[in-house]
Amino acid sequence: MEYILATDVGSTTTKARLFKKIHGEWRYLLSGEAPTTVEAPYENVIMGVRNAIREIEELTGLKILSEDGKIIKPHSDGRGVDFYCSTSSAGGGLQMMVAGVIKTMTAESANRAALGAGAIVMDVIAVDDGRPDYQKLDRIRHLRPDMILLAGGTDGGTTALVMQVAELLAAADPKPRLGADYKLPLVYCGNVDARPAIKRLMEDKFALSIVDNIRPVLEVENTEPARRAIHELFMEHVMSHAPGYPELMSWVDIDILPTPAGEGMAMQLIAYMEKSNVLGVGLGGATTNVYSVVDGRFVRSVSANLGMSYSICNVMKETGVNNIIRWIPFKIDEETLVDMLRNKMIRPTTIPQTLRSLIVEHAVAREALRLGLQHHKTIATRLKGAKMAQRMIGDMFEYMLKETYIEMMKIDVIAGTGGLLSHAPRRVQSMMIMIDAFQPEGVTRMYQDSVFMMPHLGVLSRAFPDIAWNIFDKDCLVRLGTVIAPAGVLKGGEEALSIKMELPEGRILEKDIHFGEIVRLPLAEKSRSKITISPKHNLDAGAGPGKTLETEIEGGVVGVIIDARGRPLQLPQDDRERRRTLLGWFESLDAYPKEIMEGWKEG
Repeated sequence: MEYILATDVGSTTTKARLFKKIHGEWRYLLSGEAPTTVEAPYENVIMGVRNAIREIEELTGLKILSEDGKIIKPHSDGRGVDFYCSTSSAGGGLQMMVAGVIKTMTAESANRAALGAGAIVMDVIAVDDGRPDYQKLDRIRHLRPDMILLAGGTDGGTTALVMQVAELLAAADPKPRLGADYKLPLVYCGNVDARPAIKRLMEDKFALSIVDNIRPVLEVENTEPARRAIHELFMEHVMSHAPGYPELMSWVDIDILPTPAGEGMAMQLIAYMEKSNVLGVGLGGATTNVYSVVDGRFVRSVSANLGMSYSICNVMKETGVNNIIRWIPFKIDEETLVDMLRNKMIRPTTIPQTLRSLIVEHAVAREALRLGLQHHKTIATRLKGAKMAQRMIGDMFEYMLKETYIEMMKIDVIAGTGGLLSHAPRRVQSMMIMIDAFQPEGVTRMYQDSVFMMPHLGVLSRAFPDIAWNIFDKDCLVRLGTVIAPAGVLKGGEEALSIKMELPEGRILEKDIHFGEIVRLPLAEKSRSKITISPKHNLDAGAGPGKTLETEIEGGVVGVIIDARGRPLQLPQDDRERRRTLLGWFESLDAYPKEIMEGWKEG
């Protein structure tokens, strides 16, 4: 094998990436991009895929398409590629409806399985969701999903409630989004005892698939069989009815995946290869996907209304104008800010032309990520059914735990992808956006996607995990560096921590940092350094309040950031003081051109 081609058919752009084996090692070669052609007047995604591939042909001189417009496989006589794979989110991606018995138990597990498979969940129906049956019927009838996931009941438990939900679905008789001439796929992952009745009720109306129970007992959540079935049905039923996809399906060597599923696999690949807990984010124009892999458990959440172009005004609406202004270091009134964001929404492909507009977008990005993580924590929760079972046996300890299991002190790696992060003029800007939004605690490595190819490498990892990781490691992941951020709060100016770093050239660097400061230290990419972190008072760098931590840290294109601003991070209430503080932080990290920021100090 010498050449691999991967594409992502996005909502607006089709992105092709070519990989080549060079001196025995797989590397990213170059990209081709073209507008997606799923909508009228073209209504055929193949046209956009061919255009993206033709750009690669022009840049490399490698002939990939035959005279009749098909991919030449395998590579021979200097023509063609050996392997082709693709992801897709065109036409709205995979849209699902989820149903379960109890909203916070089986319905919540089904919701996690659908999100983890890369779907946008249109609604979650449950017996106890607070809506009367006629409203649920009306809602189900008017939704036009690509697929339904039905869960409910533990194995051996009562079947009455899951049949109650199934009867609602059968009575509503929902129609599929793409084409009314085929049966809507329905995956049943509930109580095994209800399977015969589900078959009798659903087989004639739906393309029924039955998989293992998602909650066989209250203490276990088994989402993998449902997730696998969703991916199979996505190819078999949904993709085969989308314009141009039957031909695309005949080209690929492995099943097409929804784009977020590819992105999620890339995050899981990082967690697996580095044996770390990972928090990842895909910040898009219309949606924000947040991924977590904590102790091997993968969860994805999608905030379908938070994004940096089409949805930028939704971010403003959800967080409030003042929460965006708090990240802006120059004077700006609410009306001007609202106008800027509305202009961005109606002209989503424009890019900032001034430093002021760039900083405004970065301020919105901080809030989109913060809200995205907030939403993610409501999905990444402990199994509530298990908590109830423990309550029954009198173990009240569980109640003292937080709802989510996402604890920033336990996150080893934060990784970001998406246009705004990947295309930030200085890498330190994207690192600072993620630090301010996620507020990592302790010692955390920070990564970034270089040219948006995580979905491509995610789908490639299904067939060739080693090749995918090699390209991922060498050409996709930009190692930004490490952030050290002790948790806790002190008074401004108090001594917060001291560090002692053994630099690669043998020099020892010692530094004292005061509370409220953020400093940047050089440590080159792929360099490692032993460090001793001694937090003062009750601050916790990972070893416990006030305890010294000795560890090894990784460098990056930004280096090491010591963030002694405290957790939770608080900005001054006084407007002039807030702007002065922000300018001080930006200057300390060399985040933006100093000469322009100088002019803002007097305001």
